[in-house]
Amino acid sequence: MLGAAGTLLLAAMVAAQVATGLHPRPILLTSVVVLLLAASAVAFAAAAHTLPRAVAAFAAAVAAGYAAEWVGVRTGFPFGDYHYTELLQPQLGDVPVIVALAWGGMGLAAHAVAAAAVPGSRAARIVVGAVALTAWDLFLDPQMIRLGLWVWHEPGPYRGVPLENFAGWLAVSLVMMALVDRVVARPQEPGTGLVTLYTVMAVMETVGFAAVFDPPDPLVAAAGGICMGLFALLAWRRRWRK
Repeated sequence: MLGAAGTLLLAAMVAAQVATGLHPRPILLTSVVVLLLAASAVAFAAAAHTLPRAVAAFAAAVAAGYAAEWVGVRTGFPFGDYHYTELLQPQLGDVPVIVALAWGGMGLAAHAVAAAAVPGSRAARIVVGAVALTAWDLFLDPQMIRLGLWVWHEPGPYRGVPLENFAGWLAVSLVMMALVDRVVARPQEPGTGLVTLYTVMAVMETVGFAAVFDPPDPLVAAAGGICMGLFALLAWRRRWRK
């Protein structure tokens, strides 16, 4: 039942993601994509680990992501100096709520990818999950900058994103993976739903930047697609071997 719900929510997310690439003003649809992403992640996590553990893991990831953003917009640590515009609403403490939900949804997916790829070691799960989540930001930041959702005070070399941002993502993701790993039962048995969610996101973003967004961006498509795709392949390779 929960797995089927996750699949339906994932299909709805794909439809909404396609619409964002075609819509001239996709801000509202972007929020819809994140809400569906978060709901799908929780449903898949609940199918693998029970609903209470899934909700607790999601809440821990959301809290970690929100705390990092709250500190970040005030101090510039750990991502660099940036601020959110008024486009994403509602905001809590100058941080859009939808951003924290995105951290939570993809945090669960990245942890599941790590659990599938390196099931035997907690330390390896945490590190691989953190890098897998950071890989998603190779897509996320360029896309959100295009939409005017946040602004870097000192633009960096990767489509305006400073390299410090990725170091910050990795640090926050390490904390997040440790929290999620502590909460879920049998982290070495994540199920396929969350791995599918991560894979679908990688494919959708790659296609979007390669061919749908105007103008296309082959650099971001290649960088994000290769990095996220590598982690997805590692996770599926383990499962195929079984």
